[in-house]
Amino acid sequence: MSRILKIGGATVNQTPFDWKSNIANILSAIEEAKEQGVAILCLPELCLTGYGCEDLFLSDWLSAKAWKHLQEIVPHCESITVCIGLPVRFGGVTYNGACVISDRKILGVTLKQNLARDGVHYEPRWFDAWPSGSVKEIEVVDEVIPVGDLVYETNGIKFGFEICEDAWRKEKRPGYKLRERGVDLILNPSASHFAMRKSKLRENEVVIDGSRNFNCAYVFTNLLGNEAGRMIYDGDIIFGQNGKLLKVSERLSFKPFNLQSCQINFDRPELTETHTITDNKETNEELARATSVALFDYLRKSRARGFVLSLSGGADSSLCAVLVSEMVRRASAELGWENFNMAVGLTDSSDTKSAVGKLLTCAYQGTRNSSDATLTAARELASSIGADFHSWLIDAEVESYENKIETVLGRKLSWQTDDIAMQNIQARLRSPIIWLLANIKQSILLTTSNRSEGDVGYATMDGDTSGSLAPIAGLNKPFVIQWLKWAEKELGYTALSYVNQLQPTAELRPLELTQTDEKDLMPYAILAEIETLAIQERKAPTEVYVILSEGKPNQQLKEYIKKFFRLWSANQWKRERLAPSFHLDEINVDPRSWCRFPILSGGFAEELRELDNV
Repeated sequence: MSRILKIGGATVNQTPFDWKSNIANILSAIEEAKEQGVAILCLPELCLTGYGCEDLFLSDWLSAKAWKHLQEIVPHCESITVCIGLPVRFGGVTYNGACVISDRKILGVTLKQNLARDGVHYEPRWFDAWPSGSVKEIEVVDEVIPVGDLVYETNGIKFGFEICEDAWRKEKRPGYKLRERGVDLILNPSASHFAMRKSKLRENEVVIDGSRNFNCAYVFTNLLGNEAGRMIYDGDIIFGQNGKLLKVSERLSFKPFNLQSCQINFDRPELTETHTITDNKETNEELARATSVALFDYLRKSRARGFVLSLSGGADSSLCAVLVSEMVRRASAELGWENFNMAVGLTDSSDTKSAVGKLLTCAYQGTRNSSDATLTAARELASSIGADFHSWLIDAEVESYENKIETVLGRKLSWQTDDIAMQNIQARLRSPIIWLLANIKQSILLTTSNRSEGDVGYATMDGDTSGSLAPIAGLNKPFVIQWLKWAEKELGYTALSYVNQLQPTAELRPLELTQTDEKDLMPYAILAEIETLAIQERKAPTEVYVILSEGKPNQQLKEYIKKFFRLWSANQWKRERLAPSFHLDEINVDPRSWCRFPILSGGFAEELRELDNV
């Protein structure tokens, strides 16, 4: 018998324990796979419940309900083998499983052997790792089912699993033992979070290396969309065989599911057809697509009626505005206007600018310290994308608050003695009125702080950090600045020219003091380099200095490093209060999704004294 089979991978856009929607997406994928003649279909990790259920995985009821709903899916798996991710709980312990259903019969559940525990992942909190080589039987819904480290056989081929993190642990990959057991195919159902530049790594290290090392065909299937608020999943579906990349899907779709299939010759791999890869992995384009999908899903899943943004004319708020516009443009182009309007609660929008006008409300909130240049930049950008734009002054409110405090103190406030407080009151007074507008419009208030500001606390709590979603808190300032220049040229946002010619500034001090962000902090490029070494690579202050100074004495660099570490340790309380943010890069400073740090600490006092002696 010739062993040439069509193997499929289906990505699905799920929501934690949204049973109706999750099951509908799974069934739609199965039906399309059957229509295409797929023999074996791999769906993503934990796709039945959603990956982001967090502490609910520790409950008995979630896993029990997943098994109950799995029974709704089993009858649809006629003449096809389908692999569905779900939690499995027995003996008071939860495991991460991939259930194999073949021709309406559950064959078993493979349990994940390696748990993701770094970066954005906290899997050991919810799951136990399954020991390699172990197999048990459990009774579920009156069925006795094998679970553990299993190999399956169907259509004349043997297959097994590496579940997401299993494939990233090079020395512990289950694939080595699967090769010894003679598998022809390894399936990898994953919930692998999006980060720029990550997809190519998956192709090389997971699929190409895996298929070569284990002498088999390999299929990687990822989740899709903004599932639970912070993590974005790109819907990557990758096929490989014996070290050769066969086929790759287009990532970051707005559809509820996508199916890719590949005809694989298991007897003569050299005859398996390779397909042209068109997925765009350019970093700026990746960012545009990922944030568009994330904003689209956040809007529709939260059931909000749009976005509200305090548009200052600066880089950060301008980026947020453009990202909303890109979301509308890209989602409507892929889904069509009827489906787009239905998803986000619009009725008759048929062009990007009119839809943006209904979904995005912007306000420029000026004071006497604001410049005409930033007002012009904000107005021109809003007009160019079609946003509903308003402008007002808050000087009267600032003066009211300052007068009250001056009465309490018995003296006048001044920039010489009260600089930070006088800056912060302006930022904070912008918050209540923009919140009022967002509440009335039942819309999501976007905060505009970037990652560089999060590093050093260069943001006013209850001011520019105020909001319900922080779409760019995972990006550093140098990336923000270069992306806006790219968008002006490559995406046609010509009004960004007004923004791109400005030097980043908070505009909170009097204009004659020529306030700039880098004058207040340090050059953003240096801040980003220190961040990479100190936070991502976890280097001590002296190590950071040795690497960046390249053996040459540099007192200014020492001062920048001291400032970074002092501000970092002093401002953890601010990072704890960041609005939910998208994870977009390899690093993030949101303690809920990447980097945890104590609110109270020694502040690197001893380590910074050591720096003086280097």
